[in-house]
Amino acid sequence: MASEADVGLLQSATVAELIARAGEELTPTDRRIAEAVVAEPTLLAFGTVSDLADRIGTSRPSIVRFATKLGLDGYASLQAVARQGVEDALTRPRDRIRRDPSRQPTDLDNLAAGFESAAAAAARGEIRAIAERAASAESVWVVSGETSLAGAQALRSGLSMIRTRVHLVEEHTVGRDLVDAGPNDLGIVIDFYRYRRSSVAATRTLASHGVPVAAITDSPLSPLATSADVLCQLTVPAVGPFDSSVPAVVVAELIVAEVAAINRGEAQERIDQLEALWSETDTFLPSD
Repeated sequence: MASEADVGLLQSATVAELIARAGEELTPTDRRIAEAVVAEPTLLAFGTVSDLADRIGTSRPSIVRFATKLGLDGYASLQAVARQGVEDALTRPRDRIRRDPSRQPTDLDNLAAGFESAAAAAARGEIRAIAERAASAESVWVVSGETSLAGAQALRSGLSMIRTRVHLVEEHTVGRDLVDAGPNDLGIVIDFYRYRRSSVAATRTLASHGVPVAAITDSPLSPLATSADVLCQLTVPAVGPFDSSVPAVVVAELIVAEVAAINRGEAQERIDQLEALWSETDTFLPSD
């Protein structure tokens, strides 16, 4: 629990602001910790002191000393500050819609942050790693929560046009859908904060059946991350009262593009077949 003095800090300062106030008092180790908690606030907000120390490659006492240098009485108080910041960013729609828009970043600013996180995931090689597995898997099983469903549908639609055996797992038929999943397949699970029980259950089921899992989520402490062979971490901004679908859709489309490039010949042949079927079934209105 935070002390009374810390409560005032909770109300008036973020972790980044406390770090800035500490300034020159921070050692190189402190600065390494600071960089990590600013870059991944959910790691501090929801992890134990051991989780954070292991992630950064330092000791638990170093984390506690870092907290005291920020003017707090220990790790619990530091975590409380971080949680307040995360909660401000990840509040529920009923809270977001009551916010004063003049005191918040614009929706365009938030969307830009989402695009940047997708670009960062690509730069880290996470999208390529998922695509390589999706290109060679016998079947691909796509699992999603509600807020990430647009990304899941874009992934399923795009992949199914360039390869066979791509399945979107439905929440109400998850058991039936996954009965045929096996170790030569790939599960791609997309879900973010306020994680759906069905997404987590499906992820664990896939892993327990030996299916490699690629998790597209928002934190290394996400419940999806513990079952993941590949982790793609995104920032999911709020647009109005709701979480944006944009980062998940961007990543889905980048995965499809990478798979098409990896399996170029197969993708070309399948698209040719689709075009022929669309023509035979008069799918589209004439262009002239």
